[in-house]
Amino acid sequence: MVGIIAPAGASGGAERLERVRHTIAGMGLVPRMGQFVGEQFGYLAGTDAQRASDINTFYADPEVKALFAIRGGWGCARLLPLLDWEAIRAHPKLLIGYSDITALHLAFAARAGFPTLHAPNAANSWPRTSWESLWYLAFAGATPLLGPAGVALAGRMPTAPDGPVTAGITTITPGRATGRLLGGNLTVLTALGGSPYLPDFAGAILFLEDVGEEEYRIDRMLTQLALAGALGRVAGVVFGQCSRCTAPTPPTPGTGFALDDILRQHLAPLGVPVFTGANIGHVRDQLSLPSGALVEMDADAGTIRPLAPIVRRIGSD
Repeated sequence: MVGIIAPAGASGGAERLERVRHTIAGMGLVPRMGQFVGEQFGYLAGTDAQRASDINTFYADPEVKALFAIRGGWGCARLLPLLDWEAIRAHPKLLIGYSDITALHLAFAARAGFPTLHAPNAANSWPRTSWESLWYLAFAGATPLLGPAGVALAGRMPTAPDGPVTAGITTITPGRATGRLLGGNLTVLTALGGSPYLPDFAGAILFLEDVGEEEYRIDRMLTQLALAGALGRVAGVVFGQCSRCTAPTPPTPGTGFALDDILRQHLAPLGVPVFTGANIGHVRDQLSLPSGALVEMDADAGTIRPLAPIVRRIGSD
């Protein structure tokens, strides 16, 4: 059984909730809807207390083995002081979602210490690449190779995405690195700066994505991470997709920077392996990633592989 939560934006009504139930059941899982997933408080899916209550309830429920977020939007950061971290640490379960769910992924890395899954939200489509990478990580106890060709297991050909790979891999700095995989949505990550819910990035493999941000805002956020000392301590960087972040026309020479220019300016001087263009973020065929787990990245091949099964750490009881 898996719990369905709405920790951020309003879930969208009964029809969407029924689609979510159908999607999760179609995965062969038994969904249990949170008590407050149908609530609305402004643009949020209920009050902070209600949304936090569903999370705390599911972590205390021994029948619930994992939690799927319905959607992102905004609101997860508001819940962090209301979560029962002692109970969450005592009952490790996979939390699954992305976008604003980044706030929960990072807080779990900082306060709970077990992996979560940066993967499509329950209300999203689940193309084969997303579903298969989640299945191997969350339920099969496997350590799949996650990359531009899709998902591959040892001794097995990769499963290609349902559609074309969104973008090619660009290697900024070649090489391999190992470290704890941490990151998510750049805007959400940056907004946690200075709080106790941002984990230590020393030796981490930092992965980032965003949506709808102009180039100068990406520049500003990466500058903030550099000034805070986070960028200078990572072991490697994977920048996924920045959907709808590129201006419709290139800047006039001398008046601006393209996104690729900004990424190179900030990431190349780090002297660690860096690649961009991974299928991570607000895109079709996005890869499910083991946030908080120890991984190896290969900036030449554009791949990420967990070094141990995350469900072994989570437990299968």
